[in-house]
Formats: sequence, C-alpha cells, structure tokens
Amino acid sequence: MPDRRTELATGLATTRERIATACHDAGRDPAGVTLVVVTKTYPASDVSLLVDLGVTDVGENRDQEAAAKAAQVHPAPHRPGGGAALRWHFIGRLQRNKCRSVVQYAHTVQSVDSVRLAQALARAAASAGRTPDVLVQVSLDGDTARGGAVDGGADRDRDLWAVAREVAAAEDGLRLGGLMAVAPLGWEPARAFDLLAAVAARFRAEFPQATTLSAGMSGDLEAAVAAGATHVRVGSAILGNRTPPAVT
Repeated sequence: MPDRRTELATGLATTRERIATACHDAGRDPAGVTLVVVTKTYPASDVSLLVDLGVTDVGENRDQEAAAKAAQVHPAPHRPGGGAALRWHFIGRLQRNKCRSVVQYAHTVQSVDSVRLAQALARAAASAGRTPDVLVQVSLDGDTARGGAVDGGADRDRDLWAVAREVAAAEDGLRLGGLMAVAPLGWEPARAFDLLAAVAARFRAEFPQATTLSAGMSGDLEAAVAAGATHVRVGSAILGNRTPPAVT
C-alpha cells in the first residue's frame, strides 16, 4: 500500500496534468492558473507533505482548524530548491466574529459576500497590520443562503458591486483581488462558469486591478479553466475521499 507522500504526489501529478491539458485546450498558459489545494479536514502533516511536494497555496474553510494548522506548518520555504512561501486561502463562509483570527494567517480571503463582512474584515486587518487579498464571492443563482453576493441584488448588504466597492475603499486593510464562485447545484459547470466570466469582464472594467478569478473544483476544473479561472480549488482529487479525524 503506498505511503501518504506517494498518494499525495500521485494526486498532485494527475491534477497538474488535468490543468495543463485544460489550458492547452483553451489556448492558455498553464502558468496562469494557480492550484489551491483544499486541505480541510486533513491534518497539518498532509499540508507539510504538500509543501515538500511543491504546493504553494492551500485552502481551508473553518477558522478553528485553519488557525491550528497554520501555527503548525512553517510558512518559510524549507524544501529542496527553495520556492515561494506557503499561502493560506480562507474559502469557507466567514462569520464576522472570526475576522480577527482569520487575518492573522490568511493571505487571501475568498468568501467575502456582504458589506458588513467587508467592514468587519477591514477593521480586523487594519488592527493586525495585515493586508489580505479579498475575493468577492458571487452567487450565480441568486441563492444567498449558500453564500455569495448577487449581481444587482436588491439588498445592498449582499449586492456584488456594493461589497466590491467597500473592499476597494478599505485601502489600509484590504486589497481587492477579484471574484470567487461555486457552480450552483444542478447546473452544468460550463453554464455556471460562462456566466461568471461575463460578470468578471464587467467587474474588471470597474476594478482593473482585480484580475483573480477563483472557480472550479475536483469535478469541474476543466470548465473553469476554459472560462478563464486563474485559481482552481482542488481537494478530493489530490487528498482522496477518506474522512480523517477532524483537527482539534
């Protein structure tokens, strides 16, 4: 039975090949797509192995788990040949009372979807002397119960453009990086990500610096790359489908 390092190396190689093939099919340079390995529910030891295998970006969706792992995994590059330091992405639903903790370790917060959350995150970041990148999460089907701000939403707090402007205004605490989305349940990925690409084109017209587009997971990364995703968030295709004990 292969050891854990071999399992992860195999999953990484397969995923990177999928990204390279998707980029070739879309006429894109694979260097333009960042792989964020989603390590939620997996131990810090897996993150350390991934770093040794060349992973530079990992994603987590629960603050308690992410904070503990970030404290255990050395951020500086100690692997052979050096390389960029590890970047932590917070990708889950974020409660305002968790902002002070999240800004201590997260380089990117991918799930800001309300004006009030943007304000709380900006205050926490400024207090901590940190400036995380922020992606505004888009609800492609308008169902904000699953997270995301709405393009042209009636509720200003959850309106995509109001959220983005709030983030952009917080120059001392936040840096507007772009957009993130998850394909809605039951939707064809191509339909979802084509809609996202259209929103992103309008978004970049107002915010030219916000070029990040985070979309695509283990099952639909090809469609996301075809639609212009700059970041794909992949977990099970690399780490497997097992459910290890939660980190406490």
